[in-house]
Amino acid sequence: MNAGARLAGFGVGLVALFAAGLGVGAAVGDGPGSGSSGSEEENVSGLESSRGGYSFVPETNGLEPGQPGDFRFRITGPDGQVVQAYRPQHERELHLIVAGRDLNWFAHIHPLRDAEGVWSVPLTLPGPGPFRAFADFAVVDGDAYTLGIDLTAPGPYQARPLPAPSPVSSIDGYRVSLTGAPTRPGDAEIGLTVTLDGRPVTDLDPYLGAYGHVVALREGDLAYLHVHPEGVPGDGATAAGPEVRFDMHLPVAAEYRLFFDFQHRGVVRTADFTVPVTGDGKPSGDTHGPTHE
Repeated sequence: MNAGARLAGFGVGLVALFAAGLGVGAAVGDGPGSGSSGSEEENVSGLESSRGGYSFVPETNGLEPGQPGDFRFRITGPDGQVVQAYRPQHERELHLIVAGRDLNWFAHIHPLRDAEGVWSVPLTLPGPGPFRAFADFAVVDGDAYTLGIDLTAPGPYQARPLPAPSPVSSIDGYRVSLTGAPTRPGDAEIGLTVTLDGRPVTDLDPYLGAYGHVVALREGDLAYLHVHPEGVPGDGATAAGPEVRFDMHLPVAAEYRLFFDFQHRGVVRTADFTVPVTGDGKPSGDTHGPTHE
């Protein structure tokens, strides 16, 4: 996994000793990014643990850093009962995203739901520190939601700075090039081009109903932004690479992290990018900086 990130609000160089076990918290209310209707933040989510009567409720009492554990949670509805029926999105009833608060670590995983409606998934947090978990789901005959909760793994922790902005991300011999990255708030169409050993990859595997998926997280509050792939495999118009295109909307000036999941030869990999949005149309950093590994 590509590394590096900054934790706003904790300060560079801060070392904190977190209480043992798993700490759980939530951002609730109408602050920035809460999705208040009619605002530029209307497509931002993940800042609340509850919305529209639905709640993301963890059941796990503790996760030790670096140790595999079973992360369990449930989604409750407006009636207070555990939700038992979902409307699948991208071939899954629920997508679970877990990211380090300093955005140096990211995982997109798919839990299983038992007969009582409780979700569980093996989860290993890479080290001590604060993390954010997002449950992305849609209810039957209803809306889609992304709800977020805070997780804390115990131990001494020091936040790391975000990787320098770069148009290229490398992983396992693959190079992914980003084009169309916005420099000011608003709508954008981005392209992500995959090569392997210098050759274009034209046989990407379909993954969750598309040739790639992007999760965008905003530095600081970790607002979750929905990014939509263009086309679907088998539609007669969407090529299996090398480029995958996405529509996105970045609502305010900030630094954003983009995590691009793609599958090739049966293996899912994640390329990541730092995208600075300054509000004046000018890059806020070296957008042609060194490739990060």
